[in-house]
Amino acid sequence: MPIILIIIIALAIIVVAMYFIFNNREVALRKEAKAQEGKITAVHDTMWKIIKEKAGVAEKYRETFEKIYPELISGRYRDSGSATMKWIQESNPDFDTSLYNSLMQSIEVQRESFNSAQQRMLDIIRERETLINSMPQGWFIKNKEEINYVVIASDATNEIMHTRVDNETLTL
Repeated sequence: MPIILIIIIALAIIVVAMYFIFNNREVALRKEAKAQEGKITAVHDTMWKIIKEKAGVAEKYRETFEKIYPELISGRYRDSGSATMKWIQESNPDFDTSLYNSLMQSIEVQRESFNSAQQRMLDIIRERETLINSMPQGWFIKNKEEINYVVIASDATNEIMHTRVDNETLTL
């Protein structure tokens, strides 16, 4: 009789331990999802601030260049002499496109960072749903409430996902 009692007590301890282990894992995933949602907000905010600031700098540079370039050129050729020769001999100020290249690179990097943050959120939700719906874990988890998260996407993407038709072509 004592061996049966020991087996029953051991099983009870295992069941209680499984209850706590699986519920603690569910709680950890739920809290990670909440934190990830905050991270997504922060990444999105940072993304737009960087893009707006870099775009503003590039636009100001373009406006300034457009304003001073005609004055530079007209000042050079007011003097007597061969304007054509001066044009050939002098180097003209070039419009530096590196600011635009930097802007494009920032857009790509920041959007990828935002995309990664959203994908991590979806991974957390998937991991939690797998935990809840797998046996024997699912038997022990008390909070099975769904984590509500909607992926942030453009209107065009949302329309494509709704209609299930993507017939847009990229034109440059």
